[in-house]
Amino acid sequence: MEKRIFDLKEFADYLNVKDIKNNDLHIINYEKEKNIRLHSDPVTIDFYLLAIKPPLEKNYIETVHIEDQGKSFMYMDSPQNTLDWDINIPTSGFNIFVSAKYINQLAKNYNFSHYNNHEALFLTKDEELIIWDLFSKVYDEFEKPQYSKDIIISYIGLILSYTQTYYNRQFDTRSKMYNKVIEEFYQNLKEYFYKDVAGLPSVAYFAEKANLSANYFGDLIKHFTGEAPIDHIHNFVLEQAKDKLRNTDLSISEISYSLGFDYPNYFARFFRKKTEMSPKVFRNQK
Repeated sequence: MEKRIFDLKEFADYLNVKDIKNNDLHIINYEKEKNIRLHSDPVTIDFYLLAIKPPLEKNYIETVHIEDQGKSFMYMDSPQNTLDWDINIPTSGFNIFVSAKYINQLAKNYNFSHYNNHEALFLTKDEELIIWDLFSKVYDEFEKPQYSKDIIISYIGLILSYTQTYYNRQFDTRSKMYNKVIEEFYQNLKEYFYKDVAGLPSVAYFAEKANLSANYFGDLIKHFTGEAPIDHIHNFVLEQAKDKLRNTDLSISEISYSLGFDYPNYFARFFRKKTEMSPKVFRNQK
């Protein structure tokens, strides 16, 4: 079955939201929407969606993620994201639907724009006040007969800027949980090379193991270690290569294939870039 991709107006119609002003921008205030679709199988959107709301999911189990935790959370979905939901009737919250052509340049500066919606931002009470206020200001501006698109985009920019700061805080305040993710990443990296290797591992491979999006996983690893996951992968491969060159009689071709390189010349190029010498020269040094 072909995947259905909703544009802004089609998605609003699908939600049972009426009175769409145009196809590029719309703001939903859940206090005023009485017929919102409460359940949906996966659907895909072609615009940006920013949301703040209290937990609405029917299977939601309240967990205290942070000290002084508020009663709401925020998330952002990007074009080509797939959404599904099964929620209780909402009584508060805002959604901003905005065309990619308006904020693509803005959003590309923030990795969280490609997080999954289960990687939501849990707000402190103070953060909650600020973000709710910004969403309210966006809605108030949008409700004017002649609203200013530029003012709304400026508010969206502020929301994104605050969100980045708050995600960094979330990483720090959930360090115990995320340290486990890092430990498992290192373990999974080792285990990947203990078996028959089918190509070099990707960041997405390890992110999936952690049940995180590649962007969230990448930001998490870099936040706590100072290096991106791909750097950890390359460093591990390099150390494995050095060990095999020093301590085995495997040919350079055999070593390259054992580490997941498709061609020995790719391995040689990789090794030279990291060490400024060829695998052969390195081996002959021992």
